[in-house]
Amino acid sequence: MKKIPPLTEADVTSESVFFMPRRRLVKLLALSAPAMALAPLAKANAFSWFKGDEPPPSPPRRPLDFTKPEQWRSDLSLTPEDKVIGYNNFYEFGLDKSDPAANAGTLKTDPWKVNIGGEAGKPFTLGLDDLYRKFPLEERIYRLRCVEAWSMVVPWVGFPLSSLLSMAQPTGNAKYVAFQTLYDPENMPGQKSAFVGGGLKYPYVEGLRLDEAMHPLAFLAVGVYGKALPPQNGAPVRLVVPWKYGFKSIKSIVSITLTKERPPTTWNLSAPNEYGFYANVNPQVDHPRWSQATERVIGAGGLLNVQRQPTMMFNGYAEQVASLYQGLDLKENF
Repeated sequence: MKKIPPLTEADVTSESVFFMPRRRLVKLLALSAPAMALAPLAKANAFSWFKGDEPPPSPPRRPLDFTKPEQWRSDLSLTPEDKVIGYNNFYEFGLDKSDPAANAGTLKTDPWKVNIGGEAGKPFTLGLDDLYRKFPLEERIYRLRCVEAWSMVVPWVGFPLSSLLSMAQPTGNAKYVAFQTLYDPENMPGQKSAFVGGGLKYPYVEGLRLDEAMHPLAFLAVGVYGKALPPQNGAPVRLVVPWKYGFKSIKSIVSITLTKERPPTTWNLSAPNEYGFYANVNPQVDHPRWSQATERVIGAGGLLNVQRQPTMMFNGYAEQVASLYQGLDLKENF
């Protein structure tokens, strides 16, 4: 009898597929029929299926100069760096957790511009060097909680979102902040193909209320583990909102717009009954297809040694942010 090799963590079906809404999964299976016929000839990443060759490697990550304020230190155990940069959701580069690291070397981050405008007294544009030099950089250790019920602890490097917004001088009409990811279908294959990108409408967009965006915890990250962000983590700049589910922390930002009206957000547009505008971590409000009461800790063990822990309200930041939602029904406004 042929011996069956033991399963490893690499054999596990990715959460993005396991938790995918049935309607979207059926759509993707239909779209994938021609590719399935070619599967034996295809390489094992989304880029090769649609480009026909190996993706370029990610560029070297520049070391960053930053401080480590005591206020943002933590005694939590950091997630290993290889997991932080190797286990990602970034559908622009594929649905599997390993796809972004394999394929995101196509992302062109130099030159880069972020436009800040809308209901702003002083709109402006940041270039790539501005992201690293215009604001003092600091390291903050934050919890990260994915809506798929897994978690990490990550040492981000960046600056407060409020510093950037204050420079733009929001007008009295500004009530929300809208964010947009780079739109580049030629180099971000998920934007070009529904099979690679999950059938989402691109470019990816997100939004916060202005008071959320101005909160001291809201952060624009340009680095992780002391070096510039790799493409798969949202280079060169991404949002980090640690009390919300990870899909709110939009990657590779090119536009930040102060608005009067609540902006659309990608996952809320895709499945409004599953992904609300607020997306606050709340163990009492389950996703329609799974519980949010506990979370799997990434890096804490292999397939047969999975560590789970209770999910904390607002991901452990309730003391700092609960006042933002006083009087708001958090089950209705999920």
